[in-house]
Amino acid sequence: MIPKIGITIGDINGIGPEIALKAISEIDLTASIPILISPASVIDFYNSELGLNKSIHKITSVSEAKIGFFNLLVTENLPANIETGAITKESGFISMKSIELAIDLCKNKKLNAMVTLPISKEAVQFAGYDIPGHTEFLAKQTNSDQFLMMLVSGDLRVALITGHIPISNIAASINQDLIISKATILSESLKHDFGISNPRIAVFGLNPHAGDGGVLGSEEKEIIAPAIGILKESEINVEGPFPADGFFGQKKHLKYDAILAMYHDQGLAPFKLLSFGKGVNFTAGLPIIRTSPDHGTAFDIAGKGISDPSSFIQAYELAVELAQKN
Repeated sequence: MIPKIGITIGDINGIGPEIALKAISEIDLTASIPILISPASVIDFYNSELGLNKSIHKITSVSEAKIGFFNLLVTENLPANIETGAITKESGFISMKSIELAIDLCKNKKLNAMVTLPISKEAVQFAGYDIPGHTEFLAKQTNSDQFLMMLVSGDLRVALITGHIPISNIAASINQDLIISKATILSESLKHDFGISNPRIAVFGLNPHAGDGGVLGSEEKEIIAPAIGILKESEINVEGPFPADGFFGQKKHLKYDAILAMYHDQGLAPFKLLSFGKGVNFTAGLPIIRTSPDHGTAFDIAGKGISDPSSFIQAYELAVELAQKN
């Protein structure tokens, strides 16, 4: 099977359109069928403005997509006034409509996977969408109560207990059931999506030094360690809780197939340092396959022609790999 991979345009005022165009020469167009979902005027603008001059096959239906081409599924009913680097209601609206269409096409099996280019949460809010992020919106649209945000770079995989929530809400959000649920999803994804028969998972503590025996917090003793015990009884191969600060510096991550961090920056800050800008965001637990680059809209360099498509290329290639396995 040659998978059809949908690509959402992201924020049209950010670097998304540019990195998609730059990636055309790096993608194997014989191994998959890329389908970018966007107003044609957006792609025409960046193709011309940045002097990229990439060849695009414009279509109005997925059925028209061709192998060997970079296909553009045109959404001309969406007017696109491009203001590079600006946060606008219009750019938020276009980015969300592209995502909604890609989700619908995946749910109806017309696409085999989707790759999402970066959105601006602020622009999305201006457009009337009240969402904390891509991951949560995808889960809601696919009726998925059990899902997991995972960052992937080769054999380095970092998943999160909590996602896009304020730091002030993290401790109150963590409980045994949540840890057990996220660890179970992670273990199953490592087996089925990544082909690891008996994955080893390291679980971080919440507090500095994993609570230091209860001196710096009780969550490790009262919540995290008991959850790990229950998981082990279910034959899920987990260890911890580990202090997060020295874990990567001591190269302990090399002994595990994945790390389960308690919150966003605890896991993603070291991941992004170690992945050298080539990490991929993968949402486990959904009925559809979704990946994305691990960076944002980069409004500060939008329209300057200097963005690096590496992370997007990695996200696209992972989507192809996962789609071929399903």
